Amino acid sequence: MHGAGNDYIYIDATREWPVFDLHLLARKVSDRHFGIGADGLVVLLPSLRADLRMRMFNADGSEAQMCGNASRCIALFARSRGLVHDDTFTLETNAGIKALRINRGDNGAVHSVTVDMGTASFDDSCLPAERDDNARRKLILATGDKAFTTVPVSMGNPHGVIFTDEISDELVHKYGPLLENHSRWPEKANIEFVHRISPSEFEMRVWERGSGETLACGTGACAAAAAAWLLGSTAGEIHLHLPGGILTVSRDDDGHILLTGPAAFVCDGVYYFDDSSTC
Repeated sequence: MHGAGNDYIYIDATREWPVFDLHLLARKVSDRHFGIGADGLVVLLPSLRADLRMRMFNADGSEAQMCGNASRCIALFARSRGLVHDDTFTLETNAGIKALRINRGDNGAVHSVTVDMGTASFDDSCLPAERDDNARRKLILATGDKAFTTVPVSMGNPHGVIFTDEISDELVHKYGPLLENHSRWPEKANIEFVHRISPSEFEMRVWERGSGETLACGTGACAAAAAAWLLGSTAGEIHLHLPGGILTVSRDDDGHILLTGPAAFVCDGVYYFDDSSTC
């Protein structure tokens, strides 16, 4: 399945708990040459706190706290497979419980999914402690030959949002991994390169922690919108144009960030897992 091109392999483990190493499985299935090929692995589990639980693993096998695009796909997956019986339900993640809503047209067909992503945090407890401009919550990250003014944001996982006049392949592929692994991030970070098109329209590319560049990032889109609002944007709804499609971010009356975008099935089948090799 994919959400705006951000593709993951989904496993329904609601009836049988997986007994194998999920970190290793994530690396194997994500390999685009020797596996299935994906940005990572998502395992759907029963929950005592919500309707369902999600565990999500990056392509390198590391476990992530949250994924907005994967959450939208889970909504479509769970509803179509009869794991839930309403178009609204709750999902337990490593970043807390999220509310999901399937949006349908007049003909009943699903056209998008909305996830209540909670509130953005600029608190030092989940982001780098040292700040270069506390008034604007900015962080200067030097990578040797270049310095970037970055807005650190947590959406349950760490993000560094960089507003730039243009986004190039060199910017993303050369500096993305350097910034992801910068010493100022306690647990690495997702890096968003964002170009303003208009007050409500932004172009964005993302270098994801543990996966590299992906076609879309839901939490990254929310972090970019939160950073834009922090820096003075008055747009009530922000549209992020990513290589895989458009994600829309808005806020409700309680300040919760709402992520809306597509979700789609690609295929399903059987994967034969050989855990004798660690490659």
